[in-house]
Amino acid sequence: MTAHLLARLQAASVGTLSDRLGIELLEASAERVVARMPVAGNTQPFGLLHGGASVALAETVGSIAATLHAGTGRTAVGTEVNATHHRSVREGHVTATATPLHHGARTASYQVAVVDDDDRRVCTARLSCMLLDLPADGGRQDG
Repeated sequence: MTAHLLARLQAASVGTLSDRLGIELLEASAERVVARMPVAGNTQPFGLLHGGASVALAETVGSIAATLHAGTGRTAVGTEVNATHHRSVREGHVTATATPLHHGARTASYQVAVVDDDDRRVCTARLSCMLLDLPADGGRQDG
C-alpha cells in the first residue's frame, strides 16, 4: 500500500462510522485489507465488544477491498453481510483481515477474520458487494 493510497482512504473516512468507531487502516490492496479497532467505546452494556461493531469493522475492510478491486471510476456497495461471533472481548483491540472469495466484474465477495490481541478468532464474517460505475459528474448514486 502506498502512503498516498493510505492517506486518501483515511481522509475519506473522516466523520464516518469508521472514524467514530476508531477504525485504523493498516494495510490495503484488492487482495487483502487489514484494519484494527479499539474495544473501548465499542462495547455493549455488559462491557463486551458489541457484535455490531465487529460487523461494522468487517464490512469496512471488505468494502475497501471491493472498491480497490473495482478500480478507477467505480465503487462498491455492500449487498449482504453475515457474521458468526466466536468469543467475547473486553479490552484491547480487534483486528480484521479481509481476503477475497470472488473477484468478478460486477460482484465481489470477501471473508473477514476478526481476531483479538492474542490472535484468537473473535468473529468470522462474509461480505458480498456489487461493483458500480461512478456517475460521470461525481454525484451520488442511490440504489
